[in-house]
Amino acid sequence: MEYFLAEDLGYNDVSCTLVPDSEVEAIIFTKEDCVMAGVDVARSFFDYLGINAVTSCADGDWISEGSTIFSLHGSSVSILRAERIVLNFLGHLCGIATLTRRCVDTVASVSDARVACTRKTTPGLRKYEKLAVIAGGGDPHRFNLSDAVMIKDNHVRMMGIEAAIRSARKKASFTQKVEVEVESSNDALQAAALGADIIMFDNMGPHQVADTMACLKSAGIPGHIILEVSGGIGPGDLEAYARTGVHVISMGSLIHQARWIDISLEFSTQKSKI
Repeated sequence: MEYFLAEDLGYNDVSCTLVPDSEVEAIIFTKEDCVMAGVDVARSFFDYLGINAVTSCADGDWISEGSTIFSLHGSSVSILRAERIVLNFLGHLCGIATLTRRCVDTVASVSDARVACTRKTTPGLRKYEKLAVIAGGGDPHRFNLSDAVMIKDNHVRMMGIEAAIRSARKKASFTQKVEVEVESSNDALQAAALGADIIMFDNMGPHQVADTMACLKSAGIPGHIILEVSGGIGPGDLEAYARTGVHVISMGSLIHQARWIDISLEFSTQKSKI
């Protein structure tokens, strides 16, 4: 938190100290419909700066254009210093949550597959962005490399699938799942036979995914194996992938293609009586 404040305030903040430092009231409101995310993040800045912030919103709530998110009371200088940081976080995180909710609803109309994000996140903001995905009803996937072992294409190129899985099983804790990216039906069958917990169909089109699913079913894939699809998937592709029967659809686009929500702060025109 202090890092974000230091970045924005710098060493000689004249802008926020132009006004008299007095007790004032303000509101933060949305200029468009959205899914709420980032309430606790915003509150942490208000608490740090001694601003009284009241809200009835919670992460995951659907809020309509014009709705008040926070009612603020406190130092005019402190509120001005919190303004841009808080609005940036709320706009960004509400954008992710809103896009995620739209994608989750699209998939839910077709199947019970989970919609997940990836590790394609903004450096330093991963925790907040993944929590925004959760607020939108999505799955956060791995928060970091320690959460699970993922054998990707470059691992396979260097070691081969069999050696990579054996090494993962040897080094990983019993609590860590082993996931393997595959690009063909043969690779998927091999990964299943070698005991992968999760098989990810990487950069496969819906028809190729469906064909690979059929191959795995014919081979008697163990029921505990989770089947995931990922790679260049956007909102317009979701129905086709959901119809294949995969368990998880992971999308980097939930974060890197999310549009910021327009959220604003206004000071009250009435003089505070408090």
